[in-house]
Amino acid sequence: MERWDRIGRAAAYGAAAALVPYLVIKVSWVVGSLLGLLPVGQGFSLGGWLVLNTVTIGMAAAGITLGLALVRPWGMRIPGRVLGFFAWIGSGFLVSILPYVVVSAFVTPDAGGSNDSGSDASMPGWEAVLLQCSFVGTGIALAVALPACLWRRRPDMLRRPDPPRTRSSAGSLWPALTGAVTGLAWLYWAVGGSLGIAHRDERPAGWHVLVGVSACWALAASTAVLAIARRRPARLPYPLLLASAWLGSGSMFAWSGWRLPATVYVALAHPSDVSYPENVAVAVALHATAVLAGAGIMGTLLRGDRGRASVADDEQRSAERVGRRP
Repeated sequence: MERWDRIGRAAAYGAAAALVPYLVIKVSWVVGSLLGLLPVGQGFSLGGWLVLNTVTIGMAAAGITLGLALVRPWGMRIPGRVLGFFAWIGSGFLVSILPYVVVSAFVTPDAGGSNDSGSDASMPGWEAVLLQCSFVGTGIALAVALPACLWRRRPDMLRRPDPPRTRSSAGSLWPALTGAVTGLAWLYWAVGGSLGIAHRDERPAGWHVLVGVSACWALAASTAVLAIARRRPARLPYPLLLASAWLGSGSMFAWSGWRLPATVYVALAHPSDVSYPENVAVAVALHATAVLAGAGIMGTLLRGDRGRASVADDEQRSAERVGRRP
């Protein structure tokens, strides 16, 4: 395990370093726009461009801090739930980006930029490459660093509970079903379904890929949490189920939480320069449902963790009582 710990620590530093180019580029965009040296992104006002990129600068800074917190001694002083929440959000964003970048490279050559992240189609090619390398590098590094950090702090979390959880499945049923319905709706759109689509001709290949990736993660999380909540444990490795539920729920919560405010704005303000392929009312409903499902699935995992801790505490108290017997 010492070798695995060294690899995890190196990956944590790599995750932080990979986001530095993204941060520098975003800062240059904000400063250049304010000074009139760089153009504002297509479809954005100056104010909107500055707000969007300032938010992404904050997200990049948080990602760098998260990578360092996974390896530096001061990170051990951060409460596990706080560190876990930000790791959940960060990994939720990145697990959708990684397959999107890979698949879109084969599907469409111009899918490298995304307005969701504040990029622009007119940016130089080298900037687009650096942005994508930041996403991909951070995602791969966190995939190694997070389990290593979890093993250092809570090694019991990666082991299948014994005895298996006996809690009622009602608490895990509603987020799983909600996530599955949302995932199936996205999958229907990804394969070309037109129900709920307002502008059928405004669905580029990259849109299909991103919606399809989101659908796969939603379905994976829903299936995994149902398997975890079963009284009879599934045959799949428990770390695999835990990772699927963790990453899939984070993807739903992070991406839909990011898109929901923008979609609500479009639904209410009807800006002339912005249009979504999907009906905005349907998109708002699906994003809100995905946020609730992602939070519900994570809540199910946390309730199971509290149950595991309660069993461990009971066993410790029983051992102490046996030890005190004359």
